[in-house]
Amino acid sequence: MKHDSDILIVGGGLNGPAQALALAQAGFTVTVIDALPRATQQSDNFDGRAYALALASKRLLDRIGIWDHVACIAQPMLDIKVSDGRAGEGPLSPFFLHFDHNELEEGPMGYMLEDRFLRRALADAMTAEPRITVMDGTKVVAQDTGPAGVTLHLDTGATLTGKLLIGADGRKSGTAERAGIKRSGWDYGQTALVCAISHELPNNGVAHQFFMPPGPLAILPLPGNMSSIVWSETHENAAAIHGLSDADYMQVLRPRFGDFLGKIELAGQRFTYPLNLTLADRFTAERLVLVGDAAHGMHPIAGQGLNAGLRDIGALTQVLRDAKQRGEDIASELVLDRYQEWRRFDTASLALSTDLTNKLFSNDNPLLRFARDLGMGAVNAMPGLRRGFMREAAGLTGDLPDLMR
Repeated sequence: MKHDSDILIVGGGLNGPAQALALAQAGFTVTVIDALPRATQQSDNFDGRAYALALASKRLLDRIGIWDHVACIAQPMLDIKVSDGRAGEGPLSPFFLHFDHNELEEGPMGYMLEDRFLRRALADAMTAEPRITVMDGTKVVAQDTGPAGVTLHLDTGATLTGKLLIGADGRKSGTAERAGIKRSGWDYGQTALVCAISHELPNNGVAHQFFMPPGPLAILPLPGNMSSIVWSETHENAAAIHGLSDADYMQVLRPRFGDFLGKIELAGQRFTYPLNLTLADRFTAERLVLVGDAAHGMHPIAGQGLNAGLRDIGALTQVLRDAKQRGEDIASELVLDRYQEWRRFDTASLALSTDLTNKLFSNDNPLLRFARDLGMGAVNAMPGLRRGFMREAAGLTGDLPDLMR
């Protein structure tokens, strides 16, 4: 069977392009199929999110040639401060967590980078890579796999063939659904309100996580006197808040935010995202593999969603590169099982730990509040344990792929 490309990737958000670039550098030809037109994805108004990229993720982006294009607009996260309290009352306990980047030899624990800049850099890099073909504004309507390879049927009537199919098409992955891969998970009853704000005082590269009964409020530093807000509320509250005027929205946010950065103002558009946990029951099928949110979607409480996806990409690239060098069929069950064994336990553990953290902190139970505050104080008082948490947040623990070393 003659293939259009070695590997077909469905999904052109962030994980799909990063995976394509990593595989192209490993010598594979790749076709990326994206349902959204490129012009939509390149719009400054397309997405309001910013990502907390762990140090290990920054290394991967550097290896695939992206970091030099975004380094000047990324904000190093120098400190992380975690506290527990209620809206308008501030922290209710003297116990808190403080992670200082000076305790790590490697430097900053991570970097904040806006979605629009990362998305654009990945798209431009794919355009410049001769081994990558991008088909945007078209959808996959059917897929067939067999001993000879993979065939995708597009809504234009065209077909594409390859040796391996990678699903990077998000939490509602059509690639997984068409392969009969089921999902487990649940809704958190929370919606994330996302926006950027400007403030009078500099953020000094400090990220804040403030736990409140309805859900956490993350204040994440951006370059200049700007911060990204990820604010979790119940679905009902979030819908009501999102429906307010900009001025009324800020009136609700200000008592939650506090005045530690001086006067704050809304900067740009506001967005909402429902929060849920969703895990694919398996990451592979015949000549098919899942990465990123297509494999695992988790609560953003620790900012690890994109980082987990990039670790998938590093692992899969290494598995396929090594298989190619040994002369193996890169899409054989034996090869794909190596990827699944590497990543499934790690991602399930991370998803469940974020789930437990959210449940532990998103309530006003006095006994749980006492226990969690005491726990934060204990970790903060033990340098060795605190440093271990910092290395975990920086993505420096576990079995790292070569691209993240």
